[in-house]
Amino acid sequence: MAETAKILNPEKTVLLPSLQAGCSLAESITAEDVRELKQRFPGVPVVCYVNTYASVKAECDICCTSSNAARVVESLNSKSVIFIPDEYLAKNVAKETNMHIIFPVKNKPIHPDGNLDYEMIGWEGRCEVHEKFTPGEIGRFRDAVPGLTVIAHPECPPEVLDASDYTGSTAQMIDFVGQKKPENILMVTECSMSDNLTSSFPDVNFIRPCNMCPHMKLITLGKVLKSMEDLGPAVEISNNVAERARFAVEQMLAVK
Repeated sequence: MAETAKILNPEKTVLLPSLQAGCSLAESITAEDVRELKQRFPGVPVVCYVNTYASVKAECDICCTSSNAARVVESLNSKSVIFIPDEYLAKNVAKETNMHIIFPVKNKPIHPDGNLDYEMIGWEGRCEVHEKFTPGEIGRFRDAVPGLTVIAHPECPPEVLDASDYTGSTAQMIDFVGQKKPENILMVTECSMSDNLTSSFPDVNFIRPCNMCPHMKLITLGKVLKSMEDLGPAVEISNNVAERARFAVEQMLAVK
């Protein structure tokens, strides 16, 4: 996300308090992987989730967020779409857009008989936080807290979304809490989100499954202070990569 901020604001200094604070999802795919996919599926547009590195965005046609992913896919008006890198978000978007999805095995043909019967080509990348949630876990929380409202992020497995009452991006989940103000709510996403909303919604009881992102936890107040004092580490992206990645982000922003 720091790289994305730099892509959109090339003239500004963008600081990243910890260079070790990466992302399991972003690390699941490389620019070389994208180039190979494009060679295997020539002419098929590539949609990449915003949680990717700049080098990956530079190889893609358009970016998306969890809130606009379906609209972005539909805006392409293409028979087939490559959607990377989140496996579960791809499955959930495919379901929402009524597309058949496949996950190609590296260096192996899709259909030996030559029948290319596919609409969405996915990638087996996952967020190490969201992939841990299960329907059984949600069921146990429901048993313990009668009347519990469950809302889930679309990076979770499809069966987890099916077991929830509402699915939405981070911003959409926050809006849901503000509008509905349920008495008891389970937010199926990174644990800190519930912590952050407690002060804004003191009358809502947040039930915390507490799956934490080890990367996010590397960003501490002390490191933020030191980063601001030192004006570093600063995010740097080559002009070639930044320009191509910016195109993909701007294409997303143009989707209504």
